Amino acid sequence: MKNFSLYKILFITVLVSLFFSCDDFLERTPDGDLSEEEVFTQYSYTNELVTDLYSSIKSANRPLVFFDDFSTAPVTDECEGSTAEGGITNQFNSGNWGPSGFPSNSYCGQYWESLYAGIRQANLILEGIEKYNTPDNNLGLGDLSERIGEVYFMRGYLHYLAARMYGEIVYVDHVIYSDEDMNFKRQSFHEIARKIVRDCDSAYARVPYKSLGQDFGRVDKGACLGLKAMIRWMEATPMWNGGSFQNDTRSFASEYATYSSARWDTAKVAAKAVLDFTVDGEKRYSLYTEHSSTDFASDDGNDYNNSKVYARLWDMYYDEDAYKNEAVFFVTVDKDCYWQGDVYPPSAGGGSRQMPVQEQVDEYEYIAPDGYGYPVYSSRAVSDGYDDGNPYESVQRDPRFHRDIVYHGSYFWGSPINTASGSNEIGAANSTSTGYFLRKFFKESWNRDSYFTISGPPIWRLPHFIYIYAEAVNETDGPSEEIYNLINEVRARSFMAPMPTAVLSDKDLMNEYIQRERRVEFFYENDRIWSCRLYLEPESAKQTTAETAWSNAGSTNTERSQNYWPYPKCQRMINGMRPVQDDAGKIVIDGVHYRMERFFVESRVFETPTHYLFPLMSSEIARCPTLVQNPGW
Repeated sequence: MKNFSLYKILFITVLVSLFFSCDDFLERTPDGDLSEEEVFTQYSYTNELVTDLYSSIKSANRPLVFFDDFSTAPVTDECEGSTAEGGITNQFNSGNWGPSGFPSNSYCGQYWESLYAGIRQANLILEGIEKYNTPDNNLGLGDLSERIGEVYFMRGYLHYLAARMYGEIVYVDHVIYSDEDMNFKRQSFHEIARKIVRDCDSAYARVPYKSLGQDFGRVDKGACLGLKAMIRWMEATPMWNGGSFQNDTRSFASEYATYSSARWDTAKVAAKAVLDFTVDGEKRYSLYTEHSSTDFASDDGNDYNNSKVYARLWDMYYDEDAYKNEAVFFVTVDKDCYWQGDVYPPSAGGGSRQMPVQEQVDEYEYIAPDGYGYPVYSSRAVSDGYDDGNPYESVQRDPRFHRDIVYHGSYFWGSPINTASGSNEIGAANSTSTGYFLRKFFKESWNRDSYFTISGPPIWRLPHFIYIYAEAVNETDGPSEEIYNLINEVRARSFMAPMPTAVLSDKDLMNEYIQRERRVEFFYENDRIWSCRLYLEPESAKQTTAETAWSNAGSTNTERSQNYWPYPKCQRMINGMRPVQDDAGKIVIDGVHYRMERFFVESRVFETPTHYLFPLMSSEIARCPTLVQNPGW
């Protein structure tokens, strides 16, 4: 999608805060050669403004690089970030952020001021089209209506991003001028959700059923249904439905403290609308299932991974058919060979900027002798053959594990990785600090010295809505064959065994599998940072009890990490796995035997309720004191 810059044509794309402290900006005076009237009385200029708004929503939510060159994974229990680029994610993990500012290198258009600049841009477009009666495209009648629909979607989407990060926000559906009363107040999350849904409906009525060909990537009806389902799911989760913070100062805290199953019913209907959406008599969305169960080749035809990584699991992020059929909403090409090279193991010339942690690794299940999948920390794992000294090969792990993680003994570029010595040794220069390297999104036939571009994962894929629907059904009606089969379809696509049939009679067990599926399927896809907060995991009774048990499990942190796992999901520590030379070890590299051993990596700062929501900048509060700061800040 071509990116036009109209900053010299119209002032609306200047990045300013919602309440615009600069009086000059509030004046309706164009900043370039064309007047506002000249812009909005020509379809071509108006169309370019819409295209520029697409650029704004892309920068506001990029899964691979949410914090400049880092994703959100290293500020969760998915990954650890290196010290490159000022150690952006390490600063978040140490609590070095707040109302006075975020780490300086982290700004990518995802924060309050940029989101509301995009919202203002959307409102200016909508009001300008109405005021000046913008003509349709002579070369494609109906195009203007579609552009209007796209702007409605993008306005709703930007509010969704703001609500996801800040919680109670201000929903702005008109252009704010200097003479307007600036006593803005934050609104209930559920009111915000209703207004986002309203924008989705306005968009749905105008955009096409499917955007393909030269319009591939533009908003279509499925994306509108997807946004509705996402915000309805958020409404149903504990943060906004029955949960409570300690010292909860949210404006509508009493509203959120009351649990309503009706919110799960609403989420269920919204997610099912995505699953059942049809175009020309066929389901619009389907799981990507190209390549056979015997295909482990990279795109140059070679098997570099010792037949561990299925070609299907690579190509679901690169094949255009995957985006056409499985992606509900996505943005265009995001990064290039240099991003991929930055996180390669040092032996491949990389800098291992973002390294998976043991908390994530433990979530990949194993396939038991009975043909079903179970967590490696289940009571039956050891009797089924799981050995924590040989955790990657003693049992057959979920194939998504081998696609996502490079570990001691795994094959990368055709050779086994050794984290005990050499350039890939744990703690060596530019090497891993956790014992793992990232593998997801990499094709090993590629070389960082040969330029190529890569797409980030879609913003939403079909499995997002399968899990929302399954969770909603389980929450309101209990387990069913329908949701059991739906979840197993996602697992089967990854050549993973089904869930055990015991989930059909156990609501809590079904929920555990759904949450684990979400974590594994969307690893490193900008999901974990939000989901752990929506479920209030860092202060849930289950997780804080586990945190206490971990603390009592030894005299040192590494002893505790070896004696008590799975680890609590409180976001206050991360762990790793290191090789130890042992003649009885089952892992053999260059004739040397190793066993694996857990170790503690670091403590992190995650205070509740402070870190559930991002703070508004002090400058925003000073500009508009009626905006209440988020709890804890």
